[in-house]
Amino acid sequence: MATNQPTADEQQERVQYESRLRNGSLLMTLAGIGFVGYGVVFLVMNFVGSGFELGVSTLGGMTTADLEPTVAYYISHLHVATAAFIISTGIAVASLSWYGVRQRLTWAWATAIIAAVVGLALALPMHWTGDAFAHDWVTHLGPIYLATIVFVVGVALSYPGVRNAG
Repeated sequence: MATNQPTADEQQERVQYESRLRNGSLLMTLAGIGFVGYGVVFLVMNFVGSGFELGVSTLGGMTTADLEPTVAYYISHLHVATAAFIISTGIAVASLSWYGVRQRLTWAWATAIIAAVVGLALALPMHWTGDAFAHDWVTHLGPIYLATIVFVVGVALSYPGVRNAG
């Protein structure tokens, strides 16, 4: 009488998939939380910091107090909107990763990747085009690059577990 019990090698392979899936989805979730944290810092800097982004203390030597009030308010308005979208993208990435990727939902895995990639692909290249204003590259972009690296590692780790659902 034949049984359909998995072999020891198949069981070991399944454990490896589960471990990579769990660790990968955790890293993806942590990166999403990192995106939220970056957005919150961005928001806080607007109201109680320099009034500019993280890593930007002045624009050509001018603080927000030196700017024409309407321009300063407009910059603040854009910072709040940008922070909101960074935070909401981080929430989406973290939620999709924690609840969807761990369940091996390919659509959740792909959607988390798309959400992160679209935001980063649209926002980051602007930072490589000229030096219209001075900013500290490490404090301005370092946190988001770190979160992105963690996210990519999580994506790679989780892929075999998502791909081999069942």
